[in-house]
Amino acid sequence: MEWALPQFWPLVVAGGFVVGLLVGLTGVGAGSLTTPFLISIIGINPIVAVGTDLLFACITKASSAWHHHRLSNVNYRILGWLAAGSLPAAAAVFIWLSWSGLDTAILAFYIRRILAAALIVSALAIAAFPLLVRGSAAPTAAPTDDGLTPAGDTFAHTQPRPLPTVALGLLIGATVALTSVGAGAIGVVVLTALYPALAVRRLVGTDIVHAIPLTLMAGLGHFSLGHVDMALLATLLAGSVPGIAIGSRLTGAMPDWALRVTLACVLFLAAYTLLA
Repeated sequence: MEWALPQFWPLVVAGGFVVGLLVGLTGVGAGSLTTPFLISIIGINPIVAVGTDLLFACITKASSAWHHHRLSNVNYRILGWLAAGSLPAAAAVFIWLSWSGLDTAILAFYIRRILAAALIVSALAIAAFPLLVRGSAAPTAAPTDDGLTPAGDTFAHTQPRPLPTVALGLLIGATVALTSVGAGAIGVVVLTALYPALAVRRLVGTDIVHAIPLTLMAGLGHFSLGHVDMALLATLLAGSVPGIAIGSRLTGAMPDWALRVTLACVLFLAAYTLLA
């Protein structure tokens, strides 16, 4: 079924609002929730849903990037090694898509199944995240009023682990390019295992900023292949912008565990609808 703007735009705006609200509350959900929503509820072709959602995720994550940068929550050395793996991996996926001549119906079939697997992994990662960070992140000093990290913060002395970080980037880049899922929940959880000395806000900030160039490049790659619906993207953003604003202000109103359980259940349900 093709998307019809007059018929479905209220539902798309509402879906964008819900996704934006969850992103504002938890920092994740832009890719994990939007793509299955577009495929299963709106009826978008899977490859177009992935391409459109990648640009949508880029814009939603960019809305919080400056905040994390100002508070020194981004480790650019780690980010650089992540990007060294993720950007070439995403580029390789697009070269394969453009040269393989794979039938779009066959590609859509496999995307649904790869996406379902990525959603299940994301749901498990979101549920396991508190267990991984409990007691593992060393306390760090709060940033000063000018956003700079005080001397002695372990954040300033954390050394990147190039090989495993690049390997993680390769995995995330390929997964994101194919499904639009992976740059959020999966990335943060694996970064937690690789860098247990970093505070949670540092891990989240680094992951969010890394996702911006990755989703932008992947989204533009899909756009060049004709896989992005700009009207659909604009309609999603019309709902997500106020959703993010409200969700950011409601952060802390609900217990973190309740938000994570809810989000994990939604991801499991999304995976089920894709496989049904």
